[in-house]
Amino acid sequence: MTTRFWLIRHGETEEWTRGRCYGSLDVGLSPNGRLQIARVAQTLKREPIAVVFSSPLHRALESACAIATECSCPCEVLPALREIDFGDFEGIPYDEIAARYPAEYRCWMQEPAKVAFPNGESFSLLRARVLDAFMGIAEQRAGQTVAIVSHGGAIRALIAWALQIPDDCVFRVAQEAGAINLLVLTEGTPSVQLLNASGVLES
Repeated sequence: MTTRFWLIRHGETEEWTRGRCYGSLDVGLSPNGRLQIARVAQTLKREPIAVVFSSPLHRALESACAIATECSCPCEVLPALREIDFGDFEGIPYDEIAARYPAEYRCWMQEPAKVAFPNGESFSLLRARVLDAFMGIAEQRAGQTVAIVSHGGAIRALIAWALQIPDDCVFRVAQEAGAINLLVLTEGTPSVQLLNASGVLES
């Protein structure tokens, strides 16, 4: 049995987020982000997508609803698909984080999968909840084609699991805003058939 998962990162976010750390902050899409997702939706409407699952955060949910509308399928929210919680770092410019939390920032830059963000999450916690949600979808929707609209960290966790990428290399996987990925399960064995593609795919 083959189950296909289109993994989509939300579109570009609002201008004020540039240069700032945001994960659990509920920010929306920029005008360009909406254009990115419109292209994704146009591309995916020729796919037999049964349902779109989404993170509850606005940037992902707005993206997911646009895709679900174009694909004429339902959209369901799964809280476990949300982005990592950066805790005390949320909303702060990166240079300010480096100045205020030098040890934690250095660890984040050198070993990003090992850092536990102050009053937030670690990558291992993110990975555990995202994989648990993914396995539930795989069981519930076996044999179907589904879309998952989420965030860079969550999608990297799924791709790293599929390709057996070690934690210290997971952030070598690029995930641009509005990126499309295709992960396929065939008799339980995963394969990544498309990675970090733009919203417009060749026919």
